[in-house]
Amino acid sequence: MLPDYRLAVTFMDGTNGIVDFSAVLTATECGIFEALKDKACFDQARLDLGVVTWPGGADIDPAWMYEQIKENKSWSVPF
Repeated sequence: MLPDYRLAVTFMDGTNGIVDFSAVLTATECGIFEALKDKACFDQARLDLGVVTWPGGADIDPAWMYEQIKENKSWSVPF
């Protein structure tokens, strides 16, 4: 866990980078991710079978995350 709604991620092949979720703060409609605007909820991120998940069922596709990190070393998640 990093400050400012960011996560440091490392995949099994050693690919690593930063995922920035801060766009959730200004998103007007972000569905299941709405709860992540609460920093206490965001900070409950955990790995569940290789997928970053949060309480309430929010998760992020690890394949999509991997592609973005491999290409750019960082990724700002669009909401």
